[in-house]
Amino acid sequence: MKKHLIAITLIVLLIIAGAIFYFARGDTAKLAAGADTGREPVFTSPRSEIFPTINVAKAVRWQANEKPVPAKGLTVARFAEGLAHPRSMLALPNGDILVAETNSPPRPAEGIVDRIMTYLMDKAGAGVPSANRITLLRDADGDGRAEMRTAFLTGLNSPYGMALVGDTLYVANTDALLAFPYKAGETRITAKGRKILNLPAQAPNQHWTKSLAAGPSGLLYVGVGSNSNIAENGMDKEANRAAVLEVNPKTGDYRIFASGLRNPVGLAFEPNSGALWGVVNERDMLGSDLVPDYLTRIEFGGFYGWPWNYWGGYEDRRVQPQRPEVREYTKRPDYALGNHVAPLGLTFAAKVKLGAPFQNGAFVGLHGSWNRKPAAGYKVVFVPFASNGEASRAKPVDVLTGFLDADGNARGRPVDVTADAKGALLVTDDVGGIVWRVASAR
Repeated sequence: MKKHLIAITLIVLLIIAGAIFYFARGDTAKLAAGADTGREPVFTSPRSEIFPTINVAKAVRWQANEKPVPAKGLTVARFAEGLAHPRSMLALPNGDILVAETNSPPRPAEGIVDRIMTYLMDKAGAGVPSANRITLLRDADGDGRAEMRTAFLTGLNSPYGMALVGDTLYVANTDALLAFPYKAGETRITAKGRKILNLPAQAPNQHWTKSLAAGPSGLLYVGVGSNSNIAENGMDKEANRAAVLEVNPKTGDYRIFASGLRNPVGLAFEPNSGALWGVVNERDMLGSDLVPDYLTRIEFGGFYGWPWNYWGGYEDRRVQPQRPEVREYTKRPDYALGNHVAPLGLTFAAKVKLGAPFQNGAFVGLHGSWNRKPAAGYKVVFVPFASNGEASRAKPVDVLTGFLDADGNARGRPVDVTADAKGALLVTDDVGGIVWRVASAR
């Protein structure tokens, strides 16, 4: 009898071990490379994951003589290095560059999901405390390298978005929108910021970044990500989240400009049409071939599907209760950037002077996947636009690659993109602690 029980126990353990192995190995992409990008990406049936596919590139960082690979006709060099997790940037009118050295605020690791995310962040090189400062970089001699670096603003709370309107610098902390007096040429602001309004930061504050763009009429646009993957903690935890807020900085009044955007990190105005565009991180755990992150025009009153739908009407059956009545009102995004590529940075080519084929369109920093096999993203791409201000039907063009080495390790991870005073493209690399400068070789 004892031997019989031992045998049964061993069989049960083997079954459990086999189940763990089966679910932990994750889901592998089946689509051909590039099929998940463009105006009309290919969609597969969802492959729901009981246990998430985990495939995070280990951060090993660049050596002194290493750098990413620019596209043909371009060069790349270090504009600044030794930074503490640099993320978003703002180019000032006098040529100075502000860069937010920032990271997620401290969050307790209470449940299994929190512990998984903590592990992922540590492996990816993101498990470092936030420096909570904005640093000024100045290339006074015009040699393409910032020889001056000063702590421009300190004592912030996981700052991300920045915008300059007249003589006021606006900063979006994770929990509040602040205003600071700005004077051209100054290297430090010591004045205490004036709070415009509080921003959603309730626990677990999953998508902590608050992006920011200044509109032509003086209003501000704040991108606020969701507090979950698919509202699994309830929609009451998502108030004013998964949305772009339109804010009057003089009064603090705001309204939801557009909604259903799971995590709208990069925001920018397209110069020809004057329309607001954004890059959006879509949902996880539907398999390596779903759901494409995207670039889209963000329209007033537009609803973009989250959490019930994606890509203009594909229903996510995991979300309960279902809302079939909102499907017909769901806007379809303009351009797919790929599945799980994590787009963060966005800037248009108006001030970037890299020559053909990078003359009319959008530059996007793809931070890189964690929920996909094989890894995707980890590069900067260019999305060509037509003359009417619409994304073209062409596929995205690689601008800066090589962030993943031959062993699948991350030398760095691109985040934000902007133009410097000479028209070169600056790219923040949070894992590498570097701002790269991409210029024309011609």
